Amino acid sequence: MIILCKIMQQKKTPLPDSLLKIKKELKKKMKSPNVISDLTAEEQALIEKIKGITSFLNKNNVTRTKAYLDFYHRFPEIHWAFLGHMVSRNGGWNMTDLKGSFLSRLMTKREASAFFTFLERGNWLIFQDAFPQFLLYEESQKCGKNLFHLLPHFHISTFMEVIWNHFLQEKDPYTLMMALVINEQNYLEERVLKNPAFIKNVFNTFEFVLQEFLSMNHILFPFTEKGKIKLVGQTLDHFQSLHERILLGKRLYAVLCRDQERFIAVKKWADENPHTGSRKDYWPHLFNDVNEGVPGTLLKPSIRSCQLTKGSSKIYSPMLAFAWKNRIHEPAEIGDWFNDWKVVYYLAEDNENVDGEIKNDYCKTLERLELAATTKKTISLRDA
Repeated sequence: MIILCKIMQQKKTPLPDSLLKIKKELKKKMKSPNVISDLTAEEQALIEKIKGITSFLNKNNVTRTKAYLDFYHRFPEIHWAFLGHMVSRNGGWNMTDLKGSFLSRLMTKREASAFFTFLERGNWLIFQDAFPQFLLYEESQKCGKNLFHLLPHFHISTFMEVIWNHFLQEKDPYTLMMALVINEQNYLEERVLKNPAFIKNVFNTFEFVLQEFLSMNHILFPFTEKGKIKLVGQTLDHFQSLHERILLGKRLYAVLCRDQERFIAVKKWADENPHTGSRKDYWPHLFNDVNEGVPGTLLKPSIRSCQLTKGSSKIYSPMLAFAWKNRIHEPAEIGDWFNDWKVVYYLAEDNENVDGEIKNDYCKTLERLELAATTKKTISLRDA
């Protein structure tokens, strides 16, 4: 596995004792994978209850994003729930960008629909894998016993059973957070990133938009400081690299959680600004969820350093509810990605200094998007 070679080359120091225990348990799992046991009537009822709640909350990006935050309020020791909430907000903004002022001029309706399907499928898959784990944790806390032997009944990786058992004993929030990042990115790898339909209809087709214009590679964390909205975050340059996406998770956590004052500010902003999918949620001075433009008129350059020039209309950024209808999904493909214990090396915490500066890059991206939209009404990346 190339990605494991990369991470092992970066780790010169031995694993701490806590990770050595995880390594030992992961090796055991590789030798004797889980056997799905018979269920008691009570366990069967619990599984059906969790599946029902997960399905109900997995309607669209807005319901998922809110569910992550609600869970974090109940269990703040599960740091990934808040990180997942903030990243899911960005997923929603990417979805509505497809119907906004710029990309609607750069992509055909068919292209935009294909890209939305890709974003929506990934968002849906992560939730239907992660949220049953959260609900099992909640039930375990309520009844005072470990229920994670039920994970195989949700087709969740054996890797996570080892990690949750470790968390219940050690209460180590960073290891759990990083394990969830590893799990969800590996889970997506086969089902989305290596899916032949997405390779054909998204990655090959939209390479130009992905690399040069589409702001989906910017993950933004807004917060208020001295009465002004600030942005921090990270940029992902190699979206199709599993290794880079996992390392991005580490950096995002560092940006979000290492500075406690900033973390409190981001959480306060999230609590006070319900997610709608519109970028107006964080920058109402620049975006509006109502289209101020006149249909059929030419788009004129209006953005300078993330400010509108005098007399310019705001950038249209619709709410998700008005941009896309809910999708009905095919069941998730069954299969466990875990096949090499060396993934444990990703769990080691490092002290990389990540400042989170992103506003300048994001502003430049908006200016490039606007320039493209003003110079060419539609960039057709395939035969429509």
